[in-house]
Amino acid sequence: MPRTSTRLTFAVLAAGGGVFFMLQSLIPPALPTIQHALHTSQSTVTWVMTAYLLSASVCTPILGRVGDLIGRKRTLVAVLVTVAVGCLLAALAPNIGVLIAARVVQGVGSAVFPLSFSIVRDEFASAEVPGRVSTLSAVIAAGGGVGVVSAGSIVSALDFRWLFWIPIAVVALTALIAVRYGSESPRRAAGTINWLGAALLSAWLVALLLPITQAAAWGWGSARVIGLFAAAVILFALWLYAEARSRSPLIDLRVMRLPAVWTTNTAALLFGAGLSALWAFLPGFVQTPSSAGYGFGASVTAAGLLMLPMLVASFCSGVLSGWLEPVVGAKALLTAGAALAALGCAGLALWHDEQWQVAIAAGVFGLGVGLAFASMANLIVGSVPADQTGAATGMNANIRTIGGSIGTAVTSVLVTGRLQPSGLPY
Repeated sequence: MPRTSTRLTFAVLAAGGGVFFMLQSLIPPALPTIQHALHTSQSTVTWVMTAYLLSASVCTPILGRVGDLIGRKRTLVAVLVTVAVGCLLAALAPNIGVLIAARVVQGVGSAVFPLSFSIVRDEFASAEVPGRVSTLSAVIAAGGGVGVVSAGSIVSALDFRWLFWIPIAVVALTALIAVRYGSESPRRAAGTINWLGAALLSAWLVALLLPITQAAAWGWGSARVIGLFAAAVILFALWLYAEARSRSPLIDLRVMRLPAVWTTNTAALLFGAGLSALWAFLPGFVQTPSSAGYGFGASVTAAGLLMLPMLVASFCSGVLSGWLEPVVGAKALLTAGAALAALGCAGLALWHDEQWQVAIAAGVFGLGVGLAFASMANLIVGSVPADQTGAATGMNANIRTIGGSIGTAVTSVLVTGRLQPSGLPY
């Protein structure tokens, strides 16, 4: 990408990352509508999310490493084009099978995360990198918030297919700008793709995430769930062995063992769980009729608007962290983000009788998430060699995805564990 047009470079990265996260958060509120429109069952329509999640988890670290090896801009353009094709396929899907396949294609867009952070490191002066990474993280997180807030309005006013038509325009324009004005990064990692490592990584991720996402339907004690968890452990051990012996590992385990990296990855797991748990729980909570003893009977659109403070707060704190990081350090910001997120959750647990209480608690949580996401990205980028940036940030994003799956599953179990005679949770 052109060194003389860093604004265009940043706009491309922000748009690509924001659209991917938006595609992730747009769909859950629309699943009942999709189920009805495509005449399918509830268990089948959940695969619209599961397929996307599995594809994203596999593609994130692998394509991050591919970008390190063959060029970040080239890989980014290919990813954006693939996402556009996936959105087009989804918008035209005549049945649920085609839509699920389209979501697999869209999951390739997860590679935008590691590729973007790598390109920022290549294109900007060292002093600018923390601020750019923070702002980029804030924009990407805001994309997810936009999806949550706007999904109900889009489906109500138009049709669920517009959830895919709208991103097509943004992704296509972003890809054209990248092709027209882009110049390839001069940095390349040495080595080749470790296909055995890629296959084993994909296998253990699928074996881990599939039972987590499907446990509600299959049963936590079912043979399928237990068998897949056992397979995930075995495949994970084989992957570690293969990567340790490889001359060109897909994920350099020495980098993963760096204190700043493994602690940040642990934080990513926990924040992923917390954020996804709140996203899974809060819209349903505010839409529950007040006759259940809680909730406000809000519409899908109103529920999205109630989460707007979280979106605005996370964006503002993410941008602010870029200015604060050189002063207080990324570790301090991560700690502050964790404290604010915990405070927001505590506030929501204690005070949720009025909508304004929920909005304030969500806003405080958003402040924490914005600080944490920006500081985690900076900790990873600042701790690993330049030629490992894509793989390391990709793995961090993947661990956050795993945490998100766990958080959603645990929340589902807790919320639906005891039901009222009406079928609503206690």
